[in-house]
Amino acid sequence: MALKHSYSVLAPLYDIAVRGPLDRARRSSLARLNDVNGKNILINGIGTGLDLEYLPAGARYTGSDITPLMLKRADKRAKQSGIDIKLECADSLELPFKNESFDIIIMHLILAVVPNPERALQEAGRVLKSNGCIYILDKFLRPGQIAPVRRGLNTVLRHIATRTDVVFEEVLSHNTNLHVVSDEPALAGGWFRLIELVKSS
Repeated sequence: MALKHSYSVLAPLYDIAVRGPLDRARRSSLARLNDVNGKNILINGIGTGLDLEYLPAGARYTGSDITPLMLKRADKRAKQSGIDIKLECADSLELPFKNESFDIIIMHLILAVVPNPERALQEAGRVLKSNGCIYILDKFLRPGQIAPVRRGLNTVLRHIATRTDVVFEEVLSHNTNLHVVSDEPALAGGWFRLIELVKSS
C-alpha cells in the first residue's frame, strides 16, 4: 500500500496512536528551537499537526505532508494554535522548495516512515540553509543491532505505517554535508532518539 493511501486510511486514528508517551519527547525536541524570530522553519511531515502546540511564536512556519487528509486535520489545529504557518501537500522525497530556503527543519517521525529515508534526508539538506539545523525525533536501530523482533515486524509494518529497521547512521552516511551536533535517547530504551544536525557551509 502506497504511503499516501495508507496514511489516508490511518488519519482518523493517527492522533490516538502517537500521542501519550510521544508528547513528552515531541515537547523536548521542540524545546531546542530557542529564539526563532524571523526564521523560516519547515515541519517536514507535519501529519495532523501534533507539533503545533509546542512551537514558539515569531517564526514563519511551513508544514508539508504527502497526505491531504492529514493536512486537513493539521489545518484545523493550526487555526486553533494561532501559529503563522503555511501548509503544503508535498512528498518528502521530492520537496517543492528552492535550495537553501529554510533556517531550520523539523523531522518528527518521518525518516522511519518514508520508503527511502536517505533520499528524504538529502532533500531536507538541499532546502536547508548553510549552518542551518535539522531536529529529528524518530526510532532507529543502532549500527550492528540485531533486534530480530523489530526487523521481523518491519516486513509487515513497512507496508502499512512505518519502518522498524532504519539505522540512522546508514541514512546519514549518504549526506556528507550534514553533521551530528547531539544525539540522545528519547524513550523506549533509546529506540526513539532526539538528534540535531547542522549543515556545513
